[in-house]
Amino acid sequence: MQLHTASWPEVEAYLENSKGIIIPIGSTEQHGPNGLLGTDAICPEVMAREAGEAGGLMVGPTFNVGVAQHHLGFAGSMTLRPSTMIAAINDWIDSLHRHGFTRIYFLNGHGGNIATIQAAFAESYASWSLDADRCPYRLKLTNWWELSGVMDVCKSIFPVADGSHATASEISVTYYAYPDAVKTVEMSPKVAPVGSFTDAADYRKRFADGRIGSDPSGATAEKGEKIVAAAREALVREASAFFKR
Repeated sequence: MQLHTASWPEVEAYLENSKGIIIPIGSTEQHGPNGLLGTDAICPEVMAREAGEAGGLMVGPTFNVGVAQHHLGFAGSMTLRPSTMIAAINDWIDSLHRHGFTRIYFLNGHGGNIATIQAAFAESYASWSLDADRCPYRLKLTNWWELSGVMDVCKSIFPVADGSHATASEISVTYYAYPDAVKTVEMSPKVAPVGSFTDAADYRKRFADGRIGSDPSGATAEKGEKIVAAAREALVREASAFFKR
C-alpha cells in the first residue's frame, strides 16, 4: 500500500494489523553521462513499491534529496545540509509515530546519506533518553545493495567495472523503472577512474563526467528487472520480520 495513494481511513485500517512502514530515501544528484539524476531515489522507491505490493506493506513517500554537496559541480544536482536533513527526518519520524507507526524502515539508495541518517536516529532516540522515557518505536536503516542476495545478482550481471558511483547496476534499475529514459552514451574512458574527493570542485576535477570506477554503458532495463526482483523478495522478508519485532 502506498501512503500517497491511500485515504486516511485506509491508513487507520492498516494500522490495526501492522505498525510498520518503509520509507525510501535517496538523493538527487548526477550519475554520469547516461544516468538519471534521481537514480539514488528511484532505486529504493521502485524496490519498496514492488515489495509493498507483494507483501502488503505500507510504503511512504520518497525522501528524494539528501546529502550530496560534492555533486554540485554538475548541473541539476541538489543537496541538503546534514543539519537540515536530520531535522527533516525527525519530523517525518515524529509525524508517523503520532499516528501509531512504531517500526520505521528506511531503505536508502545513497551512500552519502548513511552518516546523516544514523545521526538523525541518534537525535530521535536521544529525546526519549533525556526525558527518561522508553522510546516506543524502532528505526532501521538498510542500503538497498545490502539486502540479502542483491549484490550476488549485481556481481553476476556485472562482474567487472560495476564501480562505486553511477554503477551499471543502479542505472539498470532506473532504466527498468523508466524505460523511456534510457540513454546511449559513449563512455570515455570506458571505465572511470577511482579515488577520493572533498568538495564539489575537487570532485568535478577528479571525475570529469561524474562516474567513479564504473562502466555503465551495459546497463539495460532487463538487467534492472533482475536486480529489482531480488531486492523485492529480500525486502519483503526483512521488512516483515522487522515489523513484527
